[in-house]
Amino acid sequence: MSPPMTYREALREALRDALQRDARVFLMGEDVGRYGGSYAVSKGLLEAFGPERIRDTPLSELGFVGAGIGAALGGMRPIVEVMTVNFSLLALDPLMNTAAALRHMSGGQFSVPLVVRMATGAGRQLAAQHSHSLEGWYAHIPGLKILAPATVEDARGMLWPALQDPDPVLIFEHAQLYNQEGEPGDWQQVDICSAKVRRAGRDLTLIAYGGTLGKALKAAEQLAREGIESEVIDLRVLRPLDDATLMASVGKTRRALVVDEGWRSGSLAAEIITRIIEQAFFELDAPPSRVCSAEVPIPYARHLEEAALPQVSTIVAAAHELCRGA
Repeated sequence: MSPPMTYREALREALRDALQRDARVFLMGEDVGRYGGSYAVSKGLLEAFGPERIRDTPLSELGFVGAGIGAALGGMRPIVEVMTVNFSLLALDPLMNTAAALRHMSGGQFSVPLVVRMATGAGRQLAAQHSHSLEGWYAHIPGLKILAPATVEDARGMLWPALQDPDPVLIFEHAQLYNQEGEPGDWQQVDICSAKVRRAGRDLTLIAYGGTLGKALKAAEQLAREGIESEVIDLRVLRPLDDATLMASVGKTRRALVVDEGWRSGSLAAEIITRIIEQAFFELDAPPSRVCSAEVPIPYARHLEEAALPQVSTIVAAAHELCRGA
């Protein structure tokens, strides 16, 4: 059994492994070199691999994401780190209009084997320009694959298969997970295609991903003490969604609750609920429900930030509402 490591260390080991395996792989982004990364994920890699493969960039997401796309088209396997998802909007044009569309627009002649990593999520009192969960926006775009590793095992195992994908892959790392400890487990068997059942149950399906998975699992533990056995699904892959795993679980429990740190309006949670209604309507004993962030820019004050985000207590309350009358 592998020794425990933090989510941060797992990401670093994944980077080190990829750099050692393939000479075409390089890392680029703000402060990834001498500073060791904004979240210390790339600490020590500059000394190990040199400035040609660990490249500090100017403060221009539009510029260095575009450079990563060009490198991918030129035969390299770039890993681009964007400091926070809010800043990735500065690079939305090359990501959406070039990286995601080029295979289609070239009639299959070109692909963009690019990996973009970025921190997402709130809970650290960094206010509205550093705290939003926008991965659902990117999951709306055909041509992109969207990953959200929530465990140490997935943090360690998802990067290499992402680099083998001929099309662009965006990896969203919830910033509150970096210090989380766990075992990397059988990381070499991690896939980037399917959701995973993290807890089996019979009464209710809790669907979560990234930073909401831990809260969903804690809520499931609390509900179990009250006699409600929840099945917890970790989406892991936000595009394409693993409908089969979701429908199999909902078909068993007959109730679904989605936990999504994105805003409620136009959310990933809304898409998941719609798919459940489309594919499993007659299996349901109650309307699907969701717990999302409040429709406000994430506040700075701790008590307001906590009030704006999904919490264990709000998940439990929503589960009670779903199971009422059972």
